[in-house]
Amino acid sequence: MDLPDHPLIPARLDQVEATERRTAIGRGDTTIHTVEHLLAAVCALGLDDVEIQIDGPEPPILDGSFEPWRQLLVVAGIVEQPGDPCRYRVMTPFTVTAGEATYVVSPAATGLELTVTIEWDHPLIGRQTGRWWLTPEVFASELAAARTFGFVHEVEALRAKGLLKGGSTDSAVVLDEKQVVDGSLRWPDEFVRHKAGDIIGDLALLGGRVQASIVATRPSHHGNIALARAIARTAGRTGPMSMDIGRILEVIPHRYPFLLVDRIVEVIDNRKIVGLKNVTINEPFFQGHFPGHPIMPGVLIVETMAQVGGFLLLEAVEDVANKVVYFMSLDKVKFRRPVVPGDQLRLEVEMVQFRGRTCRMRGEAYVDGVLVCEAEMMARVVDR
Repeated sequence: MDLPDHPLIPARLDQVEATERRTAIGRGDTTIHTVEHLLAAVCALGLDDVEIQIDGPEPPILDGSFEPWRQLLVVAGIVEQPGDPCRYRVMTPFTVTAGEATYVVSPAATGLELTVTIEWDHPLIGRQTGRWWLTPEVFASELAAARTFGFVHEVEALRAKGLLKGGSTDSAVVLDEKQVVDGSLRWPDEFVRHKAGDIIGDLALLGGRVQASIVATRPSHHGNIALARAIARTAGRTGPMSMDIGRILEVIPHRYPFLLVDRIVEVIDNRKIVGLKNVTINEPFFQGHFPGHPIMPGVLIVETMAQVGGFLLLEAVEDVANKVVYFMSLDKVKFRRPVVPGDQLRLEVEMVQFRGRTCRMRGEAYVDGVLVCEAEMMARVVDR
């Protein structure tokens, strides 16, 4: 609120700016640091529609835990809104590795189950493991009061990087070589409890509720964001922002056998779009590409990506019924692995530049979270 025009920073994965020792979102002067503590409380309380007004580059650290934010949200009051929340349901198991952090993710019958293990060469930490089913009640009693922690020997190096400017023993558990400096622990395993809360806060950037069982070993903010992105690309998504084939037919002029988009699942600020293409053995191109060894032609993967991008472009213009998108150029096209019957293509296209009627976009295609194709595209909206 202290910046001109009060810029809005969506609490979403595509806004993540930094993950070293905290999660920051935004860009340049609008970057907001250490959002995970407040967002963990938001997520744990099941809040889906929240506007946070802030007049500085970071929410106050308070005592270094999630509990002050949880209490403030409860006191502010929770209001039921119409509509259904967005949900991400993990359908098949997968693993994410980012640096030393490893996450084994599998389907869950309901809600979010976290099993978290950390390990530090310190007499008060060692190896700690905890397991929690996330509910507002469990978060309040088992996780919310767990504080962030750090080590005396790291302070100068972190401050040299511009971090820890407001840190003190009142806002974190500070450890020397043997014990807590100026204070005591709230639980013997307070450290792993805080790490579990950090995962919840970082997963809030998905913009939806997660149904999954997650086994996290040595989690970090960098790893948590990689985990959230993997869930976004592989999990079944339900809720708002999904546009079915009826809406697609209203915007895109393509028809059988060349309409290659089945669903639009997300549009972010009219600059990024996510679409799905279900690849079946009934696709007409499999008759000749190749008999007995069906592989989706690479050029059609790029075309699918282009159609998703075209939807985003046409949504931004008036009189869409009399407009069509011509693609002018393709650059840096790379194919990473074959696409075969049974695959579901997830197409993520971002508008890099839009001037007049000409647009430059970057697209990526994924199958089960694995990148299969990428390209840069130039397109123009023209009259029919």
